Parts: sequence; C-alpha cells; structure tokens
Amino acid sequence: MATPEVDKKMLRDLESMGFPTARATRALHFSGNSSIEEAINWLVEHENNPDIDQMPLVPITIQIENGTSWMTPDEVRMRLLKLRETARTKREEEEHRSEREREKARIRAGKELLEAKRINEENERKRMLLLRKVEKDEEKRARENIRQRVEEDNAERRRKLGLQPQDPGASPLQENKRSISVKPTAKAEHMRECLRSLKKNNKGDDARVTRAFQTLAIYVRNVAKNPDEEKFRKIRLRNPNFQDRIGRLKGGIEFLELCGFEKLQGGEYLYLPRDKVDMTALNNALSQLHSALENPFFGVLYV
Repeated sequence: MATPEVDKKMLRDLESMGFPTARATRALHFSGNSSIEEAINWLVEHENNPDIDQMPLVPITIQIENGTSWMTPDEVRMRLLKLRETARTKREEEEHRSEREREKARIRAGKELLEAKRINEENERKRMLLLRKVEKDEEKRARENIRQRVEEDNAERRRKLGLQPQDPGASPLQENKRSISVKPTAKAEHMRECLRSLKKNNKGDDARVTRAFQTLAIYVRNVAKNPDEEKFRKIRLRNPNFQDRIGRLKGGIEFLELCGFEKLQGGEYLYLPRDKVDMTALNNALSQLHSALENPFFGVLYV
C-alpha cells in the first residue's frame, strides 16, 4: 500500500488554511482532486469519520504493456522478498569478488616480501664476504708489518753486535732460535684474540674499548722504548686506574702476559723481567693495538 498522489498545490493551500496534512490528503483523494471547494465540502461531510486524521493508503500499481495493473498485498510481499533476495545475491557476489581481490593482493604481498627477504639475505651475504675479505687483507698487512719489524729488529741487533747483515733467504727462526720461544704469527694471533674478546665483551661502549687499547699501547710502548727502566716493567694490579682501564676488562691482563709480563708476590704485581723483554713480542703487540685502533672493521665479525 502507498499514499495516494494528490495535487500538491491544492494540498499546500489546504494546509495553509489550517487543515492537517492527513485530512487534506484524504479530502483531495476522495474528492477526486477536482477543486479546493470540493475538498472542503468533503471534509465538512466526513469530519466525524473515525479515520479522518489517518493518511489514506491505496494499492501499489505497476505499469505493464496493456495498461495499469493493481498488486495485491501478497504480491507486494513476494516482490519485496524477491528484491531482497536479488540484493542479497548481488551483495554476496560483491563480497566474494572483493575477497578474491584481497586474496590476490595477499599473494602479491607475500611474493614481494619473499623477494625482499631474498634480496636482503643476498646483500647481507655479500656484506659478510666483503667484511671477511677486509679482515683477511688487514691480517695479511699486519703479518707483513710484523715480519718487516722483526727483520728490522734483527738487522739492528746484528748491526750493534757487528755482525754481517742477515741473508734475506735465511729463516729468522734459524738465525735466532733462542730468542723466540713461540712463533710470532701464533702469538700475534693470540694477542689479536685478546683484543677481540675485550671489544666483544664491551660492545656498545666504544669509548671504554678505545681507552683500554690506548692504555695497553702506552704500557707496551714504554717498555719497548725503555727496556732498562724497571718502573715501566712493573704494574701494580690494585691500582684503581689500571683496574678501571684494563684489569676489569676480559682479555686485558692476558694481553700483557703475552707481552711477557708475569704475576708476582701473590698476584699483586705484573712484572716483566729485563732478561725476558722480547722486542718481537712487543712489536707484535703494538702492531695489533694499532690495527685495533685504526681499523674500523677490527673484530667486526666477532662482535
């Protein structure tokens, strides 16, 4: 059912006269929309009707080829149900289509994520290879520096003793076996591991690591330059500055021991006897410390 169509102008005129919309609509509908006078006469005659203030309803009409046909209430309900079913079907189809699009988008995103992960892993692998190459090149240069310093030290000792320069083809170990108890490269690598351990165990505190390396370099350099000065060859372990810079850091004391220092008097001192001063070991130590301080990639694969 629906509200009947009435003349809108006459409806406004009746409303302006004070008649409610429902009464005016009912009067115009039942008077045939003929005139204002007919509508007013109808209202006067039917003002006592119980449904006078109810909006009139008429059956819904649909247009077909041969004219106008009236729909019964059951037909209206069936048509509404059919319209709702059609709308529901269209909605479900749209939802299914949207879900398929979302699934395609998820698949594309997954593929892109996997590709990005693969590229990232490949870049990381290349970076690690580059770092290892840099590390190996740095170690090679360090070993060459050590070899050169050993040769220079041997040449200097031979010059002071008045000996002939060493044959370049001769092995340094054959020339002076008694002065080297451990292969320089092996001891140098051990020193390097101590410095790596110190850096690893203080990751995130670059200032403290740098200060420790610098302090170790001072101790070693003082002994190398002044091997006869006992004050440079004796370190009190309980010294607060030493403990703060070296003693409390893993690998610090071990590094000094590799340089020849020994614990004396119940572990109160580190002492390097004059007859055990090994210039090769000290030079190796300085070379490793220089590498640790100057090489930005030092120990990066181990930290």
